[in-house]
Amino acid sequence: MATTTTTTFLYALSAVVVITLVSLTSVSNACPPSDRAALLAFRAALQEPYLGIFDSWKGYDCCHKWYGVSCDQESHRVADINLRGESEDPIFRKAKRTGYMTGSISPAVCQLERLSSFTIADWKGISGPIPPCIASLPYLRILDLIGNKLTGELPADIGRLSRLTVLNVADNQLSGTIPRSLTNLSSLMHLDIRGNRISGTIPRNFGKLRMLSRALLSKNELNGLIPESISYIYRLSDLDLSLNRLSGPVPASLGKMAVLATLNLDGNQISGQIPPTLISSGISILNLSRNFIEGYIPDSFGPRSYFTVMDLSYNKLKGRIPKSISSATYIGHLDVSHNHLCGPIPAGSPFDHLEASSFESNDCLCGKPLRPC
Repeated sequence: MATTTTTTFLYALSAVVVITLVSLTSVSNACPPSDRAALLAFRAALQEPYLGIFDSWKGYDCCHKWYGVSCDQESHRVADINLRGESEDPIFRKAKRTGYMTGSISPAVCQLERLSSFTIADWKGISGPIPPCIASLPYLRILDLIGNKLTGELPADIGRLSRLTVLNVADNQLSGTIPRSLTNLSSLMHLDIRGNRISGTIPRNFGKLRMLSRALLSKNELNGLIPESISYIYRLSDLDLSLNRLSGPVPASLGKMAVLATLNLDGNQISGQIPPTLISSGISILNLSRNFIEGYIPDSFGPRSYFTVMDLSYNKLKGRIPKSISSATYIGHLDVSHNHLCGPIPAGSPFDHLEASSFESNDCLCGKPLRPC
């Protein structure tokens, strides 16, 4: 009888030990209390009334099934916050709607010292400033705050984020100027500040961003010249400076860039002439419309000229459409309307598939698809 009692006791004791060890292991694998507290403070500053994305933010382990939160497997520190208001996630499909969130971004997020990716995108109603302390997160690689109502300026010390590869603050209500320190972001590959109220000039040393592949600065209030140093960014494939107040000439060096494929400069106050280098470059989308560009269309088309879009409309161009344009490998869409061009429209490709609207409102253009010469 004593033996049976002893055995039962030992089994019970073993079970208690196992449960205790499992509990200790779970606690040791959980996120630190400081990270959990920072996330809860971040959540407290936001209101999301429709989807319940924060309903899973409960319990002690913020690394386990907290929606949009991921942790480093070794340190168990919070590494990623990924909350998108437009998503294919089942939460959105079930609700049959996109997300809407109000409130502000709490500076408490800056206490997540190992944060690598911070995405709070397309919630439409989040307002207030970007916390300046964001610039103190040494491991931050992705900062994506597109599609909110953020105000204020970009953090002045944002250039301290030496690991940052993506900076996307498009479609907000940010103001101020481009911080001088931004050109210190030596790892930056994607810059998108479109659709804000950012003013001032593009930094002269913008070309320091040597890793940049996309620079999207359209729909702001930028003024001054297009910096020559942009041509030093040998990886740059997409440059959009449209719908600003930029002036002065188009730097000829932009046409000598190795991989530049899209150049949008429309809707500015650019003057001077079209550099011939743009015509004989590898650019496939060229939009110079709605500026004050004058002179002639360069007669420098050739086999290297391959344009899916070439829009030169609403400028002050004069003279004839150059004959060399027929030697271009491809021109998909051409628009030279609302200029002061004159003379016959060349026959054959690419003109045989273009409509009259591509040539209207010039001084004396003639030939198909316009009236006969």
